[in-house]
Amino acid sequence: MASNLGRLIRRPVATLFFLRSCRHVRNFSHQIFPGGPICQKSARELLGSFPKDSPYRVWTRLLSADSGDLFEAVVPFMGESITDGTLATFLKKPGDRVEVDEPIAQVETDKVTIDVASPEAGVIQKFVANEGDTVMPGTKVAVISKSAAGDTHVAPSEEKSSQEAPQASPPEKKQKVDKGKPKAEAPIKEQPKQVPVPPKSSASEPQLPPKERERRVPMPRLRLRIATRLKDSQNTYAMLTTFNEVDMTNLMKLRSDYKDAFVEKHGVKLGLMSGFVKAAVTGLQSQPIINAVIDGGDIIYREYVDISIAVGTPKGLVVPVIRNADKMNFADIEKEINTLARKASDGTISIDEMAGGSFTISNGGVYGSLLSTPIINPPQSAILGMHSIVSRPMVVDGNVVPRPMMYIALTYDHRLIDGREAVFFLRRIKDVVEDPRRLLLDL
Repeated sequence: MASNLGRLIRRPVATLFFLRSCRHVRNFSHQIFPGGPICQKSARELLGSFPKDSPYRVWTRLLSADSGDLFEAVVPFMGESITDGTLATFLKKPGDRVEVDEPIAQVETDKVTIDVASPEAGVIQKFVANEGDTVMPGTKVAVISKSAAGDTHVAPSEEKSSQEAPQASPPEKKQKVDKGKPKAEAPIKEQPKQVPVPPKSSASEPQLPPKERERRVPMPRLRLRIATRLKDSQNTYAMLTTFNEVDMTNLMKLRSDYKDAFVEKHGVKLGLMSGFVKAAVTGLQSQPIINAVIDGGDIIYREYVDISIAVGTPKGLVVPVIRNADKMNFADIEKEINTLARKASDGTISIDEMAGGSFTISNGGVYGSLLSTPIINPPQSAILGMHSIVSRPMVVDGNVVPRPMMYIALTYDHRLIDGREAVFFLRRIKDVVEDPRRLLLDL
């Protein structure tokens, strides 16, 4: 008793739970606090002296049960700007064996998909949330049992349904007995069924397909967020798009001549995207207004260049950011693009890797797009659209020769950027891509 009392003295929170469990005791007369007088107050008065609610909330996972220890898998912290998400899918089933930190469910947010991991190795006893539920950080998703993998747990609802199932058999037997008895009622002559004549539709009325051929599903949170942001961009910005075309001959020849040496030294392939990123950096430096943004009645000029790269994934469009692109060389840019693209495809990209960005590049050419008008990614002021490379006849030195050509498009906020700056910027992209030597000479 003395040792237990000593533990309570050192742990005031445990003392609180101990006192609450002793509500049948009218008065406490134990000296539970060192150096203090003997307490002879009633239980109600003593419990009232403790704080009713702590400003700090602690999520505990450890539980105890007769069959062994149980652990709760909860939704983890999802980011500073994310308050809730949708429980998209379960990766495991009740009764499956899981290891520590093994994902058992996925939560879909406005920006990324987050895994709910198992806190301990064990067997999934049950799920306490359903797919499609809106969950917040700390929401319980599953109960993990550390008992043997062979133990199975039946949910109370399943036990109840199994017990109610045999009770439904007597009515069936009664129905069978009734079928065996001859009916004394006279047979009723059936009236011929009248087939309803469908109303005649006018020639102008459209023929809609039947509802049975339609399928309604809830919109994923990521797709809903994309739709909202794009519509807000369309409603906010005075968007205008200007076009130009680029001869890709020299940039493609540069990649062809040095691709093997580039891979051998840097361990990454030399692509075309790094050339356009470097060209965009020089364009933003020559036209700083393209890198700026309107904030109320002010204009914010960004002294840094963070290039956002639009990446299409099976779940939707994500835009990871290449930080300080103006301080990177070709190899650094290619490595960063490959890393971000792999994370985006795997669904492991974080919120921080997509936050910010001062200018966006979207490459629709990888899907075969010949020409498009991209939409500005808020809160930026412009976006560059790349397209597919097509061999077209071009006039070079008075001769018609085939050249690999690409259309490029710049959509910009006309409230901030005039056509002059937009055309000069796009012209700078064209000059650098068509002659990469300008980057070496800073021309």
